[in-house]
Amino acid sequence: MGKIRVVITDYIENDLKWEEVQFQRLGVDFAYAQLKVASAEQIIEFAADAEIVIVNMAKIGTEVINGLRRCRLIIRHGVGYDNVDIATASKRQIAVGYMPDYCVNEVAEQAVMLIMACQRKLLIQHRILHDSAKKGEWDFAPVYPVHSLHGKTVGIVGLGRIGGTVYRMLQGFGVQFLVCDPYLSEARRQEYGIELHPLERLLRESDIITTHAPLNEESYHMFDEPQFKQMKKAAILVNTARGGVVNLRALDRALREGLIAYAGVDVYEEKEPPAPDFPLLHNEKAICTPHLSWLSEEAGWNIRKKIVEDVERFIHGQPPRYPVDPQVQIQFG
Repeated sequence: MGKIRVVITDYIENDLKWEEVQFQRLGVDFAYAQLKVASAEQIIEFAADAEIVIVNMAKIGTEVINGLRRCRLIIRHGVGYDNVDIATASKRQIAVGYMPDYCVNEVAEQAVMLIMACQRKLLIQHRILHDSAKKGEWDFAPVYPVHSLHGKTVGIVGLGRIGGTVYRMLQGFGVQFLVCDPYLSEARRQEYGIELHPLERLLRESDIITTHAPLNEESYHMFDEPQFKQMKKAAILVNTARGGVVNLRALDRALREGLIAYAGVDVYEEKEPPAPDFPLLHNEKAICTPHLSWLSEEAGWNIRKKIVEDVERFIHGQPPRYPVDPQVQIQFG
């Protein structure tokens, strides 16, 4: 195979000097830009002649994919891939690879953190400390009621890599579990030694629900007003998966109306970052974090190395480690 061209459309790293060294070692023609919010025309102009396109958050829709004259592989810098038009890519026999295993522990840790922060009402505790310090005496009234996590039922929606890690992390807290995952293999179910339950039961009986479902047509707004009405009034919902899995405007109303008690949210649907007047950001019953569940120094280097590995695999005539559509046959050479 001759010298191939690899481009990065947008990135979150401080710089790409390490990538420059790695791709020089591989004999790759490498270029990068910061086109996160660029138009389709701008992305096409930059990436049209690349065999491999690496994308973080830029929109790689139908127009862009059809404008990629030489592309044979798109690598999504992240766990999800809903910013890439998979159907069009597959139709054009362009493989799409992604990185579902680079930050499993980090996202699971964020989910557990949000569960604990909601359960113990961390932000209210913080406010009580400052208000009481000003008054010169403790005033605990705003925090009540607080419930122990021990003995509660945790509902896990999606027992993939991250959901399974959350399950293992929470086992030491003395909780019971209800798991909903219609796509879980029998082998994996037996590995965990669990029973699977329908979503309706999980909604009714869980004290805490954490969702780890991928975003697709089936899971879009899986949590909406009808689901909140089925949940316990003291329930907590945590979403570190994808923004569209939960209707956040309906969640805001459910919290204000007392349908559920608390929520922890790290991902947003309409735009990221959300608008400053987005209702949930001003809801005292929600703990919102800035889509940083993936973040750690270790995970940051892990994904960079895995992306270079997928490029090297391509050079040696191999598919990406995790193809979105395994049916796509890359034309090498």
